[in-house]
Amino acid sequence: MPIKIPDDLPAARILDGENIFVMTDKRALSQDIRPLKVLIVNIMPTKIDTETQLLRALSNTPLQIDAELVHMDSHESRHTPPEHLAAFYKTFAEVKDDRYDGVIITGAPVELLPFEEVDYWDELTALMDWTITHSTSTLHICWAAQAALYHHYGIRKRPLDKKLFGVFRHRTLNRHSRLTRGFDEYFLAPHSRRTEVRAEDIEAVPELEIVADSVEAGVYIAKSRDNKRVFVTGHSEYDAETLDKEYRRDLEKGLDIDPPVNYYPDDDPSKPPVMTWRSHNHLLFTNWLNYFVYQTTPYSIDSVGLEVCRDE
Repeated sequence: MPIKIPDDLPAARILDGENIFVMTDKRALSQDIRPLKVLIVNIMPTKIDTETQLLRALSNTPLQIDAELVHMDSHESRHTPPEHLAAFYKTFAEVKDDRYDGVIITGAPVELLPFEEVDYWDELTALMDWTITHSTSTLHICWAAQAALYHHYGIRKRPLDKKLFGVFRHRTLNRHSRLTRGFDEYFLAPHSRRTEVRAEDIEAVPELEIVADSVEAGVYIAKSRDNKRVFVTGHSEYDAETLDKEYRRDLEKGLDIDPPVNYYPDDDPSKPPVMTWRSHNHLLFTNWLNYFVYQTTPYSIDSVGLEVCRDE
């Protein structure tokens, strides 16, 4: 089934070229079903790349999805044309009276700053509190996962000795969790971060559980036991070239950066990278949408947030 997005969103042309089924507003209105309303809170600087990656991940399901985009009104974006934001994005103030079946909050390259020093922290925490009563389930990615664990549970992020950068091997810890249904026992996923949340800090909170981890990368997926909040510390949504772009960007800035590990063939940055995490990415988003959103959300969108879902 398709994902419904505006006809002239740049991602529509890219996804259509990949034979990914996107649906126009006109076609969607002719179908007598209620699509899932999913809000993407995009706080990444390269918004067009990120929205395309997330829409691609959301499209690989039998569900029709009505996706909306939000940016932080309290932050001036320097890497996305203002015309793009005006045409395709809303602010939190514009959506706070609406309800959504699911919300996705992206990462952001601000992890070395204390949370309270991020210029949009107050707006973001208000939005995270709002999701409790206005969303069936919220998926937090990378820095947003650390921010939500800190805001909701007081779990601190901790600096790493060096940037965790590359593609790492992970394992599933709960074979019966619907979030990891269909996962291999071991799977690959990218990371790009300089801070972490530690397993012992999450395990000290009874409301939380760790679903997948890595010897090298630490906690990868955690969630609240009622499935209202999911925390993913890596970037399964990344394209094959994303880590390469980050690596070459940092080199151009003169930063001391090692090539991403387990990424280039033969660890040779002159060779095109190979995407080894695509199937895991599709399963993660499909499982979240199906089991934590679609199977739980009420038919009436006005009732969202009034019920609690369980992972049985």
